[in-house]
Amino acid sequence: MPIESKKGRGATRNDASSRFNLKQHVVDGDWLDEAEAIDGGPPPRRTTVTIERPKTILTRNQSPDLGFDRSVNPYRGCEHGCIYCFARPTHAYHDLSPGVDFESRLFVKPDAAQLLLKTLSRDGYEAKPIALGTNTDPYQPIEGRWKVTRSILETLCDLKHPFTITTKSDRVLRDIDLIAPAARLGLCGVALSVTSLSADIHRTLEPRAPAARKRLAAIKALADEGVPVYLSVSPVVPHITDHEMEAIVEAGAKAGAKMAFYLPVRLPHEVAPLFKDWLEAHYPDRAGKVMATIRSLRGGRDNDPRFFSRQRGEGVWADLFARRFAKACRDNGIGREKIKLNCGLFTPPQGAQLRLI
Repeated sequence: MPIESKKGRGATRNDASSRFNLKQHVVDGDWLDEAEAIDGGPPPRRTTVTIERPKTILTRNQSPDLGFDRSVNPYRGCEHGCIYCFARPTHAYHDLSPGVDFESRLFVKPDAAQLLLKTLSRDGYEAKPIALGTNTDPYQPIEGRWKVTRSILETLCDLKHPFTITTKSDRVLRDIDLIAPAARLGLCGVALSVTSLSADIHRTLEPRAPAARKRLAAIKALADEGVPVYLSVSPVVPHITDHEMEAIVEAGAKAGAKMAFYLPVRLPHEVAPLFKDWLEAHYPDRAGKVMATIRSLRGGRDNDPRFFSRQRGEGVWADLFARRFAKACRDNGIGREKIKLNCGLFTPPQGAQLRLI
């Protein structure tokens, strides 16, 4: 599998995970030799989609450094192919690689809206914002066909349940007919991630995600409709994208973003070796410098899993990023407060028999 064509992918390798002692996939070397002799090598890998039928859809967390306690993820894996994605290790649970498999072997949950409705119908359910896009992007390309995210939004809007969306795709505008009315009721906020304004950096860092200009245009379109929009400058990659921090904040402010936040790059589990290989492939001149700075941010390690510090880093570089970002926000009139959504309008589903009044 490591020698399959990865043109247009973010990861440069496809090693199977060994964290869960799962068996390795073996590829017939004779067949591959024959393929190269016939047509010059294996064909480009195509994206496959597998239907997943989970029993529940609402994921809860008790993390003290996250601004939400529940989330919904319509998909597993993400075709955007962002090399830094902290969700990559989840593919190891399926005996698949967090590398190219994560970008090309996707899972869809078509029953997500029905499962969510069932959860929201339970006696004693208390409405708090549901976050979409916390693991993989809810507006990755396959949403155009499956429309699972839209079905979830339809359910939430019908019940006047608050929600947030985090994405790096302008495809979010396809659902503006749902998002804008919800925003007028104080039920939703949207965060658009802009990592780099450079087409050259974007081409390898996030190879299948929409370009920055499209994301900024989405911020403007949402803001024009009265939707509260966050600018997410995430992740900040030392010596690759950090020099753009001020320019991204300025561009986001001009587009209409009223709030902003940033996160330093994180490299949990299998993401670290994938990221290192990516550096050697695309930035060999500074690979060592990048990793040295990341370790400085992460207490001498490739990754720091501790609460709070994992979101902001520590040390000189973390302080520098924080000061630069705060100044950029002040200079461009962008706030950093959190949107408070309206949780008092939620109307529980009535079910087949109307509730007695």
